[in-house]
Amino acid sequence: MVAGALFMEILDATVITTALPVIAADFSVPAAHLSIGVSAYLVAVTLFIPLSGYAADKFGARTIFIAAIAVFTVASVLCGLSSSLFEFTLSRILQGLGGAMMVPVGRLVVLRDLPKEKLVKTVAIITWPALSAPLLGPVLGGYIATHFSWQWIFYMNIPLGIIAILASLYLLKNTKGDVGKFDIKGFLLTGVGFALFMAGIEFLASTSDKLLQSLGIIAIGLVLMAFAVKHVKTAKNPLFSFDAMQHKTFRLSVYGGSVVRVALGSAPFLVPLMLQLGLGYSPVEAGSLLLWLFAGNLAIKPATTWIMNKFGFKRAFIVNGVFISLGFVALAFVDHNTSSLVIALILFLNGVTRSMHLTLINTIAFADVPTNKMRDANTLGAILMQMNRGLGITLSALAIAIAAAVLGQSSATPDLQTFSLALLFMAGLALTSIYDSLKLSKEDGNSVLNKRKNKNTQQT
Repeated sequence: MVAGALFMEILDATVITTALPVIAADFSVPAAHLSIGVSAYLVAVTLFIPLSGYAADKFGARTIFIAAIAVFTVASVLCGLSSSLFEFTLSRILQGLGGAMMVPVGRLVVLRDLPKEKLVKTVAIITWPALSAPLLGPVLGGYIATHFSWQWIFYMNIPLGIIAILASLYLLKNTKGDVGKFDIKGFLLTGVGFALFMAGIEFLASTSDKLLQSLGIIAIGLVLMAFAVKHVKTAKNPLFSFDAMQHKTFRLSVYGGSVVRVALGSAPFLVPLMLQLGLGYSPVEAGSLLLWLFAGNLAIKPATTWIMNKFGFKRAFIVNGVFISLGFVALAFVDHNTSSLVIALILFLNGVTRSMHLTLINTIAFADVPTNKMRDANTLGAILMQMNRGLGITLSALAIAIAAAVLGQSSATPDLQTFSLALLFMAGLALTSIYDSLKLSKEDGNSVLNKRKNKNTQQT
């Protein structure tokens, strides 16, 4: 039930990607500029995630989870009723508010009282929405936009929302926790800072003649986020805690993990647009090809636990990080002469490495975090995960704009060369994540692996 609600939330972050040209035509704007419709949703999710842990402890996890699903469903209806990009963006922000409560509260319900020995298996289960939804979203969105109308992309959330609410009433306990005074200052600094940072990048990607204004907005956002970090470290009752950062395994998920998640987050935006605008595929054809990415996710999933136990986290992170980068390079060299079968194979292999890396990151993040620190670690991890997803989309739009400028083209009508350059940028970004993995020891993360248990058994 929790995984199903998370699937619905993450699905809506990417379901519009193959429908972007159709929606853009309705709103009379370039398709690439509709990245704001995706990133506004993710920014809103990031903005309100810090409130979720406090609200769940104060009012009860079930109460907040159900309220979040209700807000999400109503906002979905408003998205479908939108007649302009401005209305659509506002509706997506409201939808993000509901999503912000669903994601971390759902994860907290699962992780709060979970024994360490069950972490690997449980994380594998709750990771599948993050893997499957961004990949099923484009094919579903493309099919609906072609055979019905794009509005039904959002109206389909009505029955899903009702089912999720009924299931929550029956299955979830309304557990509460001890709460202090809510950290309003930290909430505003974090939320406004990140929102301005993302808005500045979005502005930079869509307006080539206002460089100083865009950089100014980005700078203000970064300054506010710096103040937020300082505040959280010194406040008596901060919005969330950085205590989990003392563990090397959690730090890896924050630094190197964030870098690779940003790169992976660009694929559901860049690839469907490249297939349609660069190669001339229809929305349905583009979405259908992306199913091979999903097939790669599923194919490797049964082997992820064995790979972690066999080779350890360090080796798996390094080797898989290289493969992720090479996957982006392969996509960058796709052209009009490349057959659909070859593209499908490339996407399948990208799906394999994507699934493996997200499972690695999500598992090692909580490997050494004590149970009593799980709520704060979960909140911080959820904030960063949503930031990464938002940055993946926004930086994709910026990469397209920069590539178009380098090639002397317009970002409003990007061609295949433009997308190739943008994909090469993401390949380089993914490769840099390996630096953090190199600092791991061979034993890091072994607390959740069978190899440590087997070793201890042999010693006794």
